[in-house]
Amino acid sequence: MNESLKIAIIGDFNFTYNSHHATNLALEHSERFLEVEVSYYWIRLSEAVNMRAQSFSHYDGIWFAPGPFSNEFFLSGVLSASLSQHIPIFLTGETYKTFVELLIKQNNLNSSGEKLISDNLVSGNQFEPVKISPFSDELKKIYATHSNIELTSSRYSIYPQLLTNLTSGIITTEGYDQFDEPEVIKLCNHPFALATMFCPQISSTREMPHPLINTFIRSCVSNMKKAQETA
Repeated sequence: MNESLKIAIIGDFNFTYNSHHATNLALEHSERFLEVEVSYYWIRLSEAVNMRAQSFSHYDGIWFAPGPFSNEFFLSGVLSASLSQHIPIFLTGETYKTFVELLIKQNNLNSSGEKLISDNLVSGNQFEPVKISPFSDELKKIYATHSNIELTSSRYSIYPQLLTNLTSGIITTEGYDQFDEPEVIKLCNHPFALATMFCPQISSTREMPHPLINTFIRSCVSNMKKAQETA
């Protein structure tokens, strides 16, 4: 590869947050493992909200990092703009909920204004173990060689009827947790838009980079090559 991958990380970076520090390290783990050069750029939410949608296409992929955010109100708009560019999108932690709420709005799935997704069921700023039960063939392959115990500081319960509507052509459920909630979801009709409630970056190591992050980086490499071919 002649050029470095350009990854935008949307988040209000704070080095004292384990998930933020781990995001940087996890990208470096995958960079070494996949033998690709990765340049990543943290973009604060207050900056991202003023970017034009086309500006996101200057990156080979976008990672929406876990919060907290200075103003979550802007997060949905930034996510919508980035998804419109059809470049690889990876969401971890609290941004999972924003992703689901955006899909509800875009597909008019809550005309009655009900609460269809719970608040965070993990109390405090802590990580809890979550057991992943892979559902898709792709995730089964990933967890065939990787521990299915992940760490999360976010857990949400989705109203069953909403999940039925979402999985009718909008998303696919890639894996569940021990509470039978969709822990990993993927957007249909998009090159790569994957959201996880847990934080795979927390369990990534230099010796064993997290395979989901490797998958995201591979998708970014593919996106960059396509862009070069059409340039």
